[in-house]
Amino acid sequence: MIFIFSGFTKITGYAATQGYMESMGVPGMLLPLVIAVELFGGLAILFGFKARFVAILLVGFNIISALLFHQFWIDESQMNPFMKNIAMAGGFLMIFAHGAGAYSIDNNNHRRI
Repeated sequence: MIFIFSGFTKITGYAATQGYMESMGVPGMLLPLVIAVELFGGLAILFGFKARFVAILLVGFNIISALLFHQFWIDESQMNPFMKNIAMAGGFLMIFAHGAGAYSIDNNNHRRI
């Protein structure tokens, strides 16, 4: 759910987010891609659609964003956001390893209610 919320926040604060990305040395023209990854990736994980594939993409996304935007070695206040991204990457590795679960779209064997 955090990615879905974050994607919508980037849409509503598009100019500010684009400016922040550019201030960190990331081209602002990548913002639509970031929004798409967050919204569609978040929804795919939530519903368990192509969960393993999406999870491994989100592992990379989290590690890259941690290194680019949460540089705790420069700014101590970025330690918690950095660790949050690393922890989420670990969670996505669990989804990659074990799948999305019994009631996911990916699971063809779930019972119909």
